[in-house]
Amino acid sequence: MSLWVLFGVLGGLVALLTVVLVRRGGSRTDTAEGLLIEERARIQAAHDRVSYHSRSVHNAPPNQSDSHQRRR
Repeated sequence: MSLWVLFGVLGGLVALLTVVLVRRGGSRTDTAEGLLIEERARIQAAHDRVSYHSRSVHNAPPNQSDSHQRRR
């Protein structure tokens, strides 16, 4: 009996989440200013993915800001 109650509660949560996500509808920004902000954020995210990728970070030579600099 308690197993059915658990499944019922989980099913209710799934149904509730489905309704919330469907009603939200993935609305996007329609104003020009909002579209420009989204575009800048997308470009910055792409730039960050390239700049801070593991291979590019760990294979770069040490520079002045790294802790590998020589002590005088």
